[in-house]
Amino acid sequence: MSASGPPQPQPQPVKLSLPLVYQQKLFEELRKEDELVIIARGLGLFRLVTNLLHSYDAAGNNLIVVVNAEDRENAWIGEALAEHAAISMSPKARGLTVVNTDFTSVGAREKLYTGGGIFSITSRILVVDMLTGLINPETITGLIVLHADRVVATSLEAFILRIYRQKNKVGFLKAFSDNPDPFTIGFSPLATMMRNLFLRKASLWPRFHMQVAQALEGKKKAEVIELEVPMTDAMKDIQTAIMECVEVSIHELKKGNTGLEMDDWNLDSALMKNFDVIIRRQLDPNWHRVSWKTKQIVNDLTVLRGMLQSIVSLDAVSFLQQLDTIHAAHSPQPGSTRQTQSPWLFLDAAQTIFDTAKWRVYSGKQKPGPDTNIDSLRPVLEEQPKWAVLADVLQEIDRDLYFEPAVRDDSNGTILIMCSDTNTCRQLRDYLQTMHVRPRTEKRVEDFHDPEEDKPSAAFMMRRKLRNYLKWKSEFAQVSATLFSENQRALNGAVDPRLAQSKSRAPANKRRRHRGGGNAGANQSRLENGSIRQNFEQPGEMADLMAEIQITEEEAKQKEDVVADPLENMDDYYQMYEMQDLVVIHAYEGDQDEHVLEEVKPKYIIMYEPDASFIRRVEVYRSSHNDRNVRVYFLYYGGSVEEQRYLSTVRREKDAFTKLIKERASMSVVMTTDPHGIEDPQEAFLRTINTRIAGGGRLAATAQPPRVVVDVREFRSSLPSLLHGRSMIIVPCMLTVGDYILSPNICIERKSVSDLISSFKDGRLYAQCETMFQFYKTPMLLIEFDQNKSFTLEPFADLSGSLASVSATNAGANDLQSKIVLLTLAFPKLRIIWSSSPYETAEIFEKLKTHEDEPDPIAAVQAGLDKDATAEEQAFNAEPQEMLGHVPGVTPKNIYNLTLETENIKEVANMAVGELAPMVGREAAKKIHEFFNKDLLEES
Repeated sequence: MSASGPPQPQPQPVKLSLPLVYQQKLFEELRKEDELVIIARGLGLFRLVTNLLHSYDAAGNNLIVVVNAEDRENAWIGEALAEHAAISMSPKARGLTVVNTDFTSVGAREKLYTGGGIFSITSRILVVDMLTGLINPETITGLIVLHADRVVATSLEAFILRIYRQKNKVGFLKAFSDNPDPFTIGFSPLATMMRNLFLRKASLWPRFHMQVAQALEGKKKAEVIELEVPMTDAMKDIQTAIMECVEVSIHELKKGNTGLEMDDWNLDSALMKNFDVIIRRQLDPNWHRVSWKTKQIVNDLTVLRGMLQSIVSLDAVSFLQQLDTIHAAHSPQPGSTRQTQSPWLFLDAAQTIFDTAKWRVYSGKQKPGPDTNIDSLRPVLEEQPKWAVLADVLQEIDRDLYFEPAVRDDSNGTILIMCSDTNTCRQLRDYLQTMHVRPRTEKRVEDFHDPEEDKPSAAFMMRRKLRNYLKWKSEFAQVSATLFSENQRALNGAVDPRLAQSKSRAPANKRRRHRGGGNAGANQSRLENGSIRQNFEQPGEMADLMAEIQITEEEAKQKEDVVADPLENMDDYYQMYEMQDLVVIHAYEGDQDEHVLEEVKPKYIIMYEPDASFIRRVEVYRSSHNDRNVRVYFLYYGGSVEEQRYLSTVRREKDAFTKLIKERASMSVVMTTDPHGIEDPQEAFLRTINTRIAGGGRLAATAQPPRVVVDVREFRSSLPSLLHGRSMIIVPCMLTVGDYILSPNICIERKSVSDLISSFKDGRLYAQCETMFQFYKTPMLLIEFDQNKSFTLEPFADLSGSLASVSATNAGANDLQSKIVLLTLAFPKLRIIWSSSPYETAEIFEKLKTHEDEPDPIAAVQAGLDKDATAEEQAFNAEPQEMLGHVPGVTPKNIYNLTLETENIKEVANMAVGELAPMVGREAAKKIHEFFNKDLLEES
């Protein structure tokens, strides 16, 4: 694969770290031919990629580009390549160079590319560099594409691969993915994906692959102990109530959007990780038209699914605090007369969620004494069932180590606890540090030994959390009172004429409504409109509860949490622990977990929460090392959403691989040549001679294909890729005026629907149209819809119920149409192109260019710039300019002087009136100075 050179001495052998048979076979396959590798999560994808890259890196004389890598993946690959180079002692290995937005200098990038090596380049930079000739595709030895499942026909990665394959037929191309799901959606999806990737062969490696199974199920299997933990009754009640709310929300969605495919909208699929993504995808074509209520329910589903996860992962106090925050977030805005509470807050199930969550933390009991009606609150502080099981497991490990000292092996004897996120890590750390601390709340007459004392308990940690929660709640109550009293006043002041009518005469058919209203009024826990009231305890009750959980003598002895440690006097206080004394708590982090296992070398692994891919990583780790024994404890809540989610993930992955195997078996040969890649010479000649002379056309005989000048910021969209697919030459430039220049006369400003709305809001579009008319004869505004979205601005049909269901966002659609009318009145000669998708746009551009001359890139770049200045001097940062434009006194005319004369906004803010006046005039200077020097505290 490396470039040929003078005969060299015996090449340096490359040392690889691929211990398992299936990894070696896959590596050999990849060295021989180009292919798409789809491998199950956890089977060591990054180990394979880094070994493959190292084999090319050690050879030298290569220019290899890694496409579609994320930042953290770049860090792993760079680290692994450096490690490999040190072990193999390869003199030619240079490691990984990451080219991202930090490399702004074109010269620096060009120098890097000519030197060769392995580069990870962001897609936007790579596509522009390939089109401008900064990196010549013919000099690239090969491309490695990660996350191949994301490469769709209109993506930048597909554009890069097309340019590469048009210019370079001999370089290698290898694509990798550990997510089989996207390859199973649609009609013959695998063949389509492979066409996008310009590959002919697919290599599938599920967990049930014969070679993988043999490698992982041999003699060196990890010992796994499965522990099903029962949930408490309160947790089950809350989970059932949340599921009921999810079910009702899905039913409401179906009712409001009848014309959609809704077979998958059920409770089972609601447990899937990407359920809200599926719903969004189906509603997306009409998202700018659906009612406000539908949008709210979609957001509610995300919140409710988050609560399902929180009930098993958060402690009782944190869960109650999260519920308080959710309830406050769903309340109407201050001063609003519209009731915007989510539908699920009106359900009885929601009442169950809030009441049970509160009961898990504290409950009321009657005070002894004359006022027997007054309740006092006492702490309940229900503990998570998994905590006690975790403590038991750690005790069992201790007993094992004491009574049966293990045979010395290569493991460190460390205990590794794996959980889903850093919050859970922190919670477990607190619990394990304080589980043997007793608050000792009551004085004892005689001091006797109680066996219950020795049992681990979270009392200390939970009391501390409750104290913090009550402090937070009292501040939160004050803020809520101030915000929502204003809201209540506005509501009480609002008079609805329909209410007056219903008071004067009550029709017979309204009985049900009155009865419901009566109940709502009688129930103290609900507001007048029937939704749940935010719960705030009385100050007296709070004082009792605080007295119950006052810091005891035992608790005072415990040291505070270290937030920031200056690490002074390190020698006196710090020492290195032995690895066998450590309990390491770590969050699941994808492929990084392999490094954790290799570095920590744990003897015991406790999986606090289930994760299918991590189980495989442990299997791979154990099978890769003969002398490292591992025991795994696998904890999960029986009958919980957590268990269901884990089982459905495993099942869905297996089904996806089964589908892929079937499709590959019946798939015909994938044609990887791009239809526009090699143009028929005869067709090229016919295209260069334009025979349509009638109607203003003229005979043109140029051998050059049509050319389009494109603003570099436009490469976020798929349009440049589609234009290139129609055999147009794309010239990327930094344009000040317009987005696409089709000819010396035609300049096009492209707007998606969302961009169009924001451009009207900030007035940017008017300024853009003005500048286009200054420099071009035929300016055009292209309004481009997404190919998956409906080609209309009319609101979607959900006008059931009152007019309140039509929100400001829907009114905005009509408003948008009126703004477009105003724009055409302001600029009568502005042409507007309506396009249903980027594909349609590419076709329109091709037709518009038929009778036109080719654009001049230099003239296009200079349009809008000062005659004497260069482009570099003119390019101001747009965001600060936009911020400055909103300051009172700053107008589109005087902002130009401010940007030329001052360095940044801070400088403008610190100027006196006398300094500002020469630039913007006396009146404007006063307004600007007043704005920046206003004292908000004094005014309030």
